Amino acid sequence: MSISCKSGWPAACPSTLSGFLKAARRFSPGRLALAAIVFVASAGLSQAQSPVRPSGALPALGDTSELTAGAERRLGDRIAGSIYRDPEYLDDPVLGDYLQSIWRPLIAAARVRGELGSELEERFAWDIMLVRNRSVNAFALPGGYLGVHLGLIGAVETRDELASVLAHELSHVTQRHISRLMSKQSQQTPWLIAAMIVGIMVAGKNPDAANAAIAGGQAVAVQNQLNFSRDMEREADRIGFGVMADAGFDKEGFASMFDKLQQASRLNDNGAFPYLRSHPLTTERIADVKGRLQLEGGAAAATGEAGDARVIHAMMAARARVLGDTSVDALRTLLADAQRVLLPAAPVATPRDAGALYAGTLAAVQLRDYALARSLIAKLKAATLQNRVLTDPVQWLALEVEIAAGSTAALPKLANTGSRAAVLLQARADLAAGRAQDVSSRLQNWVSAHPKDAMAWELLALAYGKQGQTLRAIRADAESRVAQLDYPAARDRFKAAQDLMRSSREASSAAGSHIDSAIIDTRAREIDRLLREQALQDKLDH
Repeated sequence: MSISCKSGWPAACPSTLSGFLKAARRFSPGRLALAAIVFVASAGLSQAQSPVRPSGALPALGDTSELTAGAERRLGDRIAGSIYRDPEYLDDPVLGDYLQSIWRPLIAAARVRGELGSELEERFAWDIMLVRNRSVNAFALPGGYLGVHLGLIGAVETRDELASVLAHELSHVTQRHISRLMSKQSQQTPWLIAAMIVGIMVAGKNPDAANAAIAGGQAVAVQNQLNFSRDMEREADRIGFGVMADAGFDKEGFASMFDKLQQASRLNDNGAFPYLRSHPLTTERIADVKGRLQLEGGAAAATGEAGDARVIHAMMAARARVLGDTSVDALRTLLADAQRVLLPAAPVATPRDAGALYAGTLAAVQLRDYALARSLIAKLKAATLQNRVLTDPVQWLALEVEIAAGSTAALPKLANTGSRAAVLLQARADLAAGRAQDVSSRLQNWVSAHPKDAMAWELLALAYGKQGQTLRAIRADAESRVAQLDYPAARDRFKAAQDLMRSSREASSAAGSHIDSAIIDTRAREIDRLLREQALQDKLDH
């Protein structure tokens, strides 16, 4: 669990859930993660019951959580809703697909091992959020939400290292560490809460003063928490290591990630590695992981597939670096690196060359030098042409180049792989080419199977709007707000759709309008119910 951000330690610990949420709205996802974990959970404790535990998967530290799984999920939803609306939140389908290719095997392995019970799997969100931040960090929130900074993806060298971080964070969630730590925090004295609130008040204007205020208030409490937190880190190491191995990843990734963090610690961490502070690297933890590697016979021999995985990871790490820092100087540096790549007569993409060419292509797009972007993507295509595993990410990037360049007449069709990146990129291309009806037909099926995909709903709203289907466009926009957990905004849009139905003859007489009207009325009532439940919960919190 991450409890830090690049600027330091500002935290939010009001004594009620509603107070916490009001304070949380002023902070970036990094600070929200901290606020979520150190939040004094008196709001949920008054209604708490014994939490649900998966059979045969009792945490080694004992059952000390006072929050039910449902209460934790509700708290996580409220925090996640704020993150979704934060400018630092990034929904990038390409990176999202890559993270899911690592995340899904970890979830499956945790389920098979008995770490993840069926009820917890059903109640929690199990959603990974990307944060546009260059620091090397990841965090877990209540209710099964995880956050990954772009800096982490750009810094790790292999997908196995990234899997080790995700497995560790997953284990924090499956072992209910967050709710147990929140229960522990609820035992702290009121003066500690007051010190943290002071930290919030000055954080925006003077981070150093905020750190000082919080540090003074926490001085006595930190030592009481330290042993408790380190026990959680050891448990997450142990369980995460097993989950990662059973999911088919190279166990060496755990050790090499530790080596990177230890090296950064020795070089006097300058704030770019928040993971160091929230996950204290003791010699005992490092020795334990390396001992497990020796005991289990070390890493498996490298295979051709592992080589392909390294090339794909290099391209995804390059994408994270470009999207994480769009300053002109950074983009020009990446562009210069790409132009220095010299492929042999029989081109074979090494991870380094593929990453440099991918980053250079995307950097050229950001700089609006589309001729150079086309030149670099052609070079990357030539270097990966003989490898079908690498075709999709390269084709997706090529399509992004043409969309950005406005080449609507020559936009290619992507292969129907069923991936989210392919579906949404093709939808963007079709919208740019004036094929709105194709978009609405395809995305109607997609959102039926993936109703929480906010970007898909947004693109569907645009497609309906281009076809003059105003009522459906408003409804799709409302659904995108629901997917982002912004229920007040969703209610406003559903209300606008209902007003349109009542006032417009065109809407009331259109074919299929009665079905649309029934759906909108039903969804509007559901959102009203959710808002009433939230209001009631806020009242109970007071």
